Amino acid sequence: MNKVVRTNLLLFLVPACLLSAQTALAQETPREDKHYLGLLVTAFNHRTIGEISSEQATGSGGALVIGSHINDLFHAELRLGSGFRDAEVPNSDLTLAVDYFASWYMGLHYPITDYANVYAQAGFSFIHGTGEFTEEESEGRAQFQDLEGDFPESSFSVSWVLGMDFEIMNDTYLVLEGGKLFEDTGTEANTFQFSTGLKYEF
Repeated sequence: MNKVVRTNLLLFLVPACLLSAQTALAQETPREDKHYLGLLVTAFNHRTIGEISSEQATGSGGALVIGSHINDLFHAELRLGSGFRDAEVPNSDLTLAVDYFASWYMGLHYPITDYANVYAQAGFSFIHGTGEFTEEESEGRAQFQDLEGDFPESSFSVSWVLGMDFEIMNDTYLVLEGGKLFEDTGTEANTFQFSTGLKYEF
């Protein structure tokens, strides 16, 4: 009877030990030389809109992320995105749309646990958007007049992001982040980005 118990115990323990060893090896695999792809859903929070009332409005969009780990701490990435819901500015008939954008970042990431990392990255973005009035005439329109047409007026801007990622499966991460996408130099309106999504490393 003891022999049977020992045999069953060995049959159970050997795969368990192999699995735990494999998991440990997977956790110790360095991120250096790994690449990653991600899909993000983003809220575009436009602030300081208008010369008088300084309104806020929120639209939404998405982005494809393509990146590479330069070493265990640094990474570089490219983002290509577009908006799919325009922002309607309160107290006006103005809508702001982010038609498409491309961002390039260099970043620093740091592990805080075996499954979670914090990161910060900065770079440049090219943005094309539009500001449109839905009515021909309306009260209080004058303070938003400069936002009509191309938005932002200057297509290039400095961008930055702060975020965290959590490993939910092997090499698959849940991403939570926020940062600044651009500042319109003509009107001083700012647009911040708040995103969540998934990233896969390979």
